[in-house]
Amino acid sequence: MYNWNTPTKHITRSKQSTIWKLNQHINFGLNGKKLNLRLIRKYWNDLAIDPKRKQLLRYLLWGKLS
Repeated sequence: MYNWNTPTKHITRSKQSTIWKLNQHINFGLNGKKLNLRLIRKYWNDLAIDPKRKQLLRYLLWGKLS
């Protein structure tokens, strides 16, 4: 992941950094990488995603529209 506003080599492996990385990937693009669906399901309630994008992901992950 290329991030122009944060030095990613200083990020630790913590819950907050994992959530931050997922938010960055979902909101700003994957740059050719795949999402880890297990992590998305695990941190679903903590993700800060655009509501329409979150609705689409909810449908793709669990088959629910609402």
